[in-house]
Amino acid sequence: MTSATTSAAKPSTNFLIPKTLSFTIPKLSLGCPILTKTLAGGLPVGTLTEISGEAATGKTQLCLQLLLTALRPTYSGGLASSSLLILPSLLPSSSLLKRLKTLPSPLNPKPLDHVFVASAHSPEHLMMLLYQADSLFENPPDGMMPVRLVVVDSVADIFRSEFENNLTDLKSRTGFFFKLAAKLKEQACRFGSVAVVTNQVVDMMDSERDETNNHQLGPAMWSSGRRVSPAMGLSWSNCINSRIFLSRNNKNNYNDNGTTDRKMEVVFAPHLPKNSCEFVIRKDGVFGLESL
Repeated sequence: MTSATTSAAKPSTNFLIPKTLSFTIPKLSLGCPILTKTLAGGLPVGTLTEISGEAATGKTQLCLQLLLTALRPTYSGGLASSSLLILPSLLPSSSLLKRLKTLPSPLNPKPLDHVFVASAHSPEHLMMLLYQADSLFENPPDGMMPVRLVVVDSVADIFRSEFENNLTDLKSRTGFFFKLAAKLKEQACRFGSVAVVTNQVVDMMDSERDETNNHQLGPAMWSSGRRVSPAMGLSWSNCINSRIFLSRNNKNNYNDNGTTDRKMEVVFAPHLPKNSCEFVIRKDGVFGLESL
């Protein structure tokens, strides 16, 4: 005879086992299949990505390509959207927009009609522009697509001359870093957009070599034969979701096409393994090179 204790039905524990969630986060293509593949499909919406590198590595050119790619429909790797480009000064904007106009945009013959351009004279002004931009996300002007891409080129230029190298100013600067990153991430999550900032690099001194194993800053990086690190320090590194580093070979080192070889590397990203690819800049855009 079976006892009541052993014969009692055991309660089901199926409800304790979570079901696997299956969903795809939309991503913004980089406008080149090889570059996009290196980033596993592109830049995810709802995130803040930094593109760092020394001058002439292709940061601005890649951002211009992102502005064009954002115009594409979502099934083609775009965001079906307009973009907001924030610069430290409007002086270079005319030349940038001329370059943007020369890049191929077969799906939209007038890409400049869908790019808003603003100039940020200080960190405070940058924050004001971002809060004002909320209306471009929610209620764009007639005939315009909503903004789903924000590019700040370059964030280091905006902060560079505003703070002195003392404890009070460094504390204020760090506070602005967190405020800026929080606002960009809030817009990205709230509106399903992508936030991109470019950053410069600084040369690393010998005394700093032992500090290069930090998981956020990553290992020491090389560009044009120099050992460098992204500007604005560890506080800023902890504010961004992903860091993409662009580098170039020595200036006198050209490939068979007469262009300088450059490299794109994933320094850190929550959704990506370490990865890299070489690329070139041509008149018609930025293009990755197949690895041998």
